[in-house]
Amino acid sequence: MSKTLGFIGLGTMGAPMASHLLAAGHTVYLHTIEGVPADLKSKGKVAANAAEVAKHADIIIIMVPDTPHVEAVLFGENGVAQSLSKGKIVVDMSSISPIETKKFAEKVEKLGARYLDAPVSGGEVGAKAASLTIMVGGHAEDFATVKPYFELMGKNITHVGGNGDGQTTKVANQIIVALNIEAVAEALLFASKAGADPAKVRQALMGGFAASRILEVHGERMIKRTFDPGFRIELHQKDLSLALQGARALGVSLPNTATAQELFNSCAAHGGKAWDHSAMVRALEIMAKHEVAKG
Repeated sequence: MSKTLGFIGLGTMGAPMASHLLAAGHTVYLHTIEGVPADLKSKGKVAANAAEVAKHADIIIIMVPDTPHVEAVLFGENGVAQSLSKGKIVVDMSSISPIETKKFAEKVEKLGARYLDAPVSGGEVGAKAASLTIMVGGHAEDFATVKPYFELMGKNITHVGGNGDGQTTKVANQIIVALNIEAVAEALLFASKAGADPAKVRQALMGGFAASRILEVHGERMIKRTFDPGFRIELHQKDLSLALQGARALGVSLPNTATAQELFNSCAAHGGKAWDHSAMVRALEIMAKHEVAKG
């Protein structure tokens, strides 16, 4: 039996994700601070606040930027918690602190509802194409209930474990992505400075063991100088901060993650908080006094 859905947070990622649920014919209650986009407003049901979404929806999906935003949506004035009851499932698809996620899940379950943390990878491109990777933490039976709706938004959907494990997986993902961007940036800068054509170098590397999605997509952005945000540097900074904070708590050393964060910090200091994260190469270019390519 189809559930009534709620979707809170209709930004760069949330809007296309919600559109897939609506396109499949589901009833979706919508709310976002910025105002519901016109194309979604005509298909969904607009709610005045998060509490109203939770009142009507069986499954409440949240897609907002950071931990404090999720906390406000859940437990703030006119928040989701105000309207939770037994049988409802909260699904947080934001990328936030694994530690705080466990606390949020406990509070939601004390109200009789259930909680899944289900952050995504794939960026705006994946959100629009419904090809997101979705990493889910929570009870297996709740995952089974929500999985058909996940399948409308993504392709690679994995139940990782309990609450917080989805967010932990996303942090690990962001470490890998950042370090791969750094590796591609260093390699292309080195090749360009040495006098080689970076586009030809990238083409050659795509046929070998160094081939990767980062080299394919982000390497092309570095060469073509297309740094309009698919995923903003300031958001990747947030994710690496979660990684480094968690590492300190666990007594784990993440030296290369720290270096990647410093490169993002350098970009931000040069006005690049809103650049795409592939623009990490700009920090290296500034130090080298050389650009990989001219736009």
